[in-house]
Amino acid sequence: MSKIQSIQALEILDSRGTPTVQVFLQTDQGLQATACIPSGASTGEHEAIELRDKDPKRYFGKGVTQACNNIEGPIQDLLIGKSVLDQEKLDQAMIELDGTENKSKLGANAILGVSLAIARAGAKSSNVPLFQYIASKNKLSMPVPMMNIINGGAHADNSLEFQEFMIRPVGARNFPEALRWGAEVFHHLKMILKEKKLATSVGDEGGFAPNLHSDQEALELIIQSIERAGYKPGKDLTIALDCAASEFFDKSTQKYIAKKQPTSPYSRSSKEQVAYLKQLCKNFPIDSIEDGLDENDWKGWEILTQECSDIQIVGDDLFVTNPIFLQRGIDQKIANSILIKLNQIGTLTETLNTIKLAQQNDYKTVISHRSGETEDTFIADLSVATNSGQIKTGSLSRSDRVSKYNRLLAIEKLIRLIS
Repeated sequence: MSKIQSIQALEILDSRGTPTVQVFLQTDQGLQATACIPSGASTGEHEAIELRDKDPKRYFGKGVTQACNNIEGPIQDLLIGKSVLDQEKLDQAMIELDGTENKSKLGANAILGVSLAIARAGAKSSNVPLFQYIASKNKLSMPVPMMNIINGGAHADNSLEFQEFMIRPVGARNFPEALRWGAEVFHHLKMILKEKKLATSVGDEGGFAPNLHSDQEALELIIQSIERAGYKPGKDLTIALDCAASEFFDKSTQKYIAKKQPTSPYSRSSKEQVAYLKQLCKNFPIDSIEDGLDENDWKGWEILTQECSDIQIVGDDLFVTNPIFLQRGIDQKIANSILIKLNQIGTLTETLNTIKLAQQNDYKTVISHRSGETEDTFIADLSVATNSGQIKTGSLSRSDRVSKYNRLLAIEKLIRLIS
């Protein structure tokens, strides 16, 4: 049984050049495990708190030296000598040490980094791959990738209000084929943008970020790209949206207001926003909508869920990977899917419990990255281990996104060897 000998932390940079936490854990048997923590730009107000230094002289106040100090100080003191196989027990001990509802004392970034490093050490101690260790006796399955090929909203400095325009290669026979289809569509999209003399620079999640006149124009470009690649929209590949509506919801007027589209401004009520989304689904092969409404617009979400009951309605800012908010959604029959982000809740154990609650109530689960990512591939293993069926990890460029896809390719081969 491997016991924790030391836990060290390092302030590193994420994919946006913003500080984040890396954890190094060593056991008494010489095993070493690491974990890097991502961060989001479009964050829900109910998420667990990233601890930032707020020193304006360093990284615009976004440094994480205090989170690192908490790891090497009170958290290490708490966990030294404990078995890395006691994941749930150690996660709970850190939660109790923090003592706040949102992990604001020690920092969710500090606690999560240690939690994930413990899991990796446990897998090494058990001499099994991480996905197999997390899964225990659960069924293993490869996820369908949701590839964000056009970036907008808070993830890009362009004119698109919606944050993510994704493709889902639902007709592919296996994960390698799904990845190939997505890559081919991505590169055809680049060719089409060049032909139209539109920008081919990419946003935070690796998708293209052209200045377009409307959401419809983005969707039309995706349809053209799918067809140009030789596939059938709606059959081989479908489209998914992440509206991130909280980013353009005006609390004073209770309206959804275009802030980035001066050429096509709008101001919509909740019912009008739902009607707009419903019309998009009629005009395009959209089978998933995430955060179509503001995180506090629960009445609007009821309407959206009723009006678009034939597609996947995903709650991200609405649920923030939190069983309390998810249970409210279950009770009120709001949404039918939940986005899962480890750093929204702050420990692996709490994340797994939220996934279990969702699956027990027939809610679909989508394992997700953050817009500020690292080379860490933990979510790839998590998506397979939890039989989530879906993963969001960005587009087909930027190594912080592609690393997850490459890890999934390796996992699929490992599963074939294990079987």
